Amino acid sequence: MARDLKAAPVPGTEAPRGAPQQYTPRRKECLRSPAKSFHGKRGPGIFAWPLHPGGPTQMKRFPRRPSLLALALALGLQACGGPEAAPEAAVPNAVEESQTRVRAQDAAPDILTQLQAIPGLAVLEAASPAPGVRFFLMSYDQPADHWHPNGARFLQRMTLLYRSAEAPMVLASTGYGISPFFSQYEPTRLLGGNQLLMGHRFFEPSGPTPADWKLLSIEQAAADHHRVVQAFKPLFPGKWISTGGSKGGMASVYHRAFYPNDVDATVAYVAPNSYGTKDPRYVRFLAKLGTPECREKIRVFQRETLERRAEVEPRFVETTQAQGLTYNMLGVDKALEFTVLEFAFAFWQYGDASLCDAIPARGGPAQDIVDFLDWVVGLSYMSDSDSEYYAPYAFQAATQLGSYDSEERHLRGVQRYPGQYVPSALVPFDMTPYRFNPFAMPLIEGWVKAFGQRMLFIYGENDPWSTGAFSVRASNDSYRFYVPGGNHGSGISQLPSAERAVALARLRDWAGLPPASAAAMEQRSLAVSSGEELVTTGAVDRRRGPPATDVSGAFGRP
Repeated sequence: MARDLKAAPVPGTEAPRGAPQQYTPRRKECLRSPAKSFHGKRGPGIFAWPLHPGGPTQMKRFPRRPSLLALALALGLQACGGPEAAPEAAVPNAVEESQTRVRAQDAAPDILTQLQAIPGLAVLEAASPAPGVRFFLMSYDQPADHWHPNGARFLQRMTLLYRSAEAPMVLASTGYGISPFFSQYEPTRLLGGNQLLMGHRFFEPSGPTPADWKLLSIEQAAADHHRVVQAFKPLFPGKWISTGGSKGGMASVYHRAFYPNDVDATVAYVAPNSYGTKDPRYVRFLAKLGTPECREKIRVFQRETLERRAEVEPRFVETTQAQGLTYNMLGVDKALEFTVLEFAFAFWQYGDASLCDAIPARGGPAQDIVDFLDWVVGLSYMSDSDSEYYAPYAFQAATQLGSYDSEERHLRGVQRYPGQYVPSALVPFDMTPYRFNPFAMPLIEGWVKAFGQRMLFIYGENDPWSTGAFSVRASNDSYRFYVPGGNHGSGISQLPSAERAVALARLRDWAGLPPASAAAMEQRSLAVSSGEELVTTGAVDRRRGPPATDVSGAFGRP
């Protein structure tokens, strides 16, 4: 029988002395399967599994094959029951609790005053972006290493979109850096909720100086989220929904896996789960996407670009110099070849079948080739500025997250760097000390399938990243939907009406909104779908370079 090992609380998140103690359900010796009911049940996270005593970053005695580990997690761990119910005396009277909450709200100070009272939080209120909405720029003091909190610290950038303390809270993860400008994630708009948006550790300026790269892990980032939730939940007692797109969606899933009870539900957009740094599933997916004629045009364009390297490269240099781009890390020649390899993936990630007719005809001007590469991939993708900004992502892909393989067989004879387009090649420092952990993603995958409750995954049918879509179980009140013909920008509001209705209904229930709010949510969804209202899923468009992040004086140390 497996022992129920409890992770030590992240330092700095313990309740202060004298604070009221909440009832914590006792767990039997066996690890629990997820509860079937939303209310009053709590499921296990990965930290409840046997981990290295020095922290959750390493495990001992793994199965030799990650697939077997995932199978064991997905099928074997669910054999046990749920946590014991709270004793009757521990359940507060609902009427008294409601009356107490109303009195507390009447006496509550202004939200800015409450934010300023959070230890380690610096706050600046910006101009209101819309009637009834307040917007705050914030930085939160975090330990670089949550399991050794007395060491280096860093300031994690965040923004808060505030409507009311009673509204649901949407905890949004960018997965990258964070823009100081107002943006509203789709769940935030659909629910009419608040939004706490978090930048990711190690993306400038949210990183320790000097950087200790071994501290950039999904476990440490999840602990960042956990501390933020612990700090803000007293101010926002309603339901919490986590969300994010692409890498932000991945970060939300990882946070949920390690701290499953921090939030009530998760909406993850186009969030993949990859096998290794060169996952061959993506090659097989692209080999079947679109018509045979379109796939052939893509291959011909890639090969011609490298065949005509002597003509194309000068135009590439001239165009990128006009954009202020440099390629000192990779060199122009390798940057061009890597851009060509990225072309087939980006073609479907950001575009659709209509792009097939726009592919330049063979033998056309070299400038047309460069311009089309810029349109589909973005010439900044392999530049020094992008490599520096996105280095934390490349590092994570090379050590834990994994990435996709590229089809190169049709480029034999014209390549100069075959097999070198891997995540570690885009990290601007020596990656020799850092090896890929093949067990991290199978662990997450196994947890999501076996224990992931109240999770909604949205994918685009034609988005290559959907190759690595997470699997869920309806018995966990979790769902996975695909937008027909959708790409990396797919969202709830683009789903077919029947599936959209299910997604909206579950989101409404998870957020604790009354059935009467269904009509308003449907209207908002239609407004988003038509383009009348602008929202984001959080998925980043790499074609346009890094986001603007600098606001002088806005994020001072508390």
